[in-house]
Amino acid sequence: MTVELNYQDTGGEGTPLVVVHGLLGSADNWRSHVKQWQALRRVVAVDLRNHGRSPHADGMSYREMAEDLLALLDRLHIDRAHLLGHSMGGKVVISLARLAPERVASLIVADIAPQAYGHGHDAVFAGLRNLERGRPGNRREADELLAEHVEERATRLFLATNLERGENGGLTLRLGLDQIEAGYTDIMQAPAGKGAFEGPTLVLRGGRSHYVPDSALPGLREALPQARLVTLEEAGHWLHAEQPEAFQSAVNDFLAAQA
Repeated sequence: MTVELNYQDTGGEGTPLVVVHGLLGSADNWRSHVKQWQALRRVVAVDLRNHGRSPHADGMSYREMAEDLLALLDRLHIDRAHLLGHSMGGKVVISLARLAPERVASLIVADIAPQAYGHGHDAVFAGLRNLERGRPGNRREADELLAEHVEERATRLFLATNLERGENGGLTLRLGLDQIEAGYTDIMQAPAGKGAFEGPTLVLRGGRSHYVPDSALPGLREALPQARLVTLEEAGHWLHAEQPEAFQSAVNDFLAAQA
């Protein structure tokens, strides 16, 4: 059963750009980019199931998440869209492009390859569980709880975007953490669907990221044969946050060529 996703829609004319965040992210992470893009086109930024302000539900397979996104396109009467996905969101948009290619005007995949990955979020989940137990009253306390398991401050700041003020005045997580952890094995799998998406595709990767190494390129080309590969040399996995101007420029140039 599909989930009715929360979304932010700038309105506007033409083929919209639909933006899909990564694991433990949300549409809010893309606000600065959306402000830039909305001057040029309609932008729809979504919260995937168990993330942001979307409902919590069992199941984190890419088919389920792609079907959620397809249902949102139907609800918004969007026949075709440019799809941009980062990390886990990149696998979601690849899945949708395989399952319903007629709905995809172009594909932008940010720092992920269409393959399975090994598990690597144990410390992050431990930190988030520590937050749940600790019930912090402010963001300083929340950071201290996260720091018991997550060393990198940038990662802690990113995770803290999932905090909101609860009814009792303390900070609580708005994630469906139980469902995300239960579905983590599915999240690490390859995108849903089979075969190649033959439409226009841009793949952006961070030069300091390990998610799209050169060894992954043959498989990427097989799944996305029209892909144009751009490497942002000074960026890591969160390339849109680390190199925002270069990221914007690459996306804008690609979308301008689709007009």
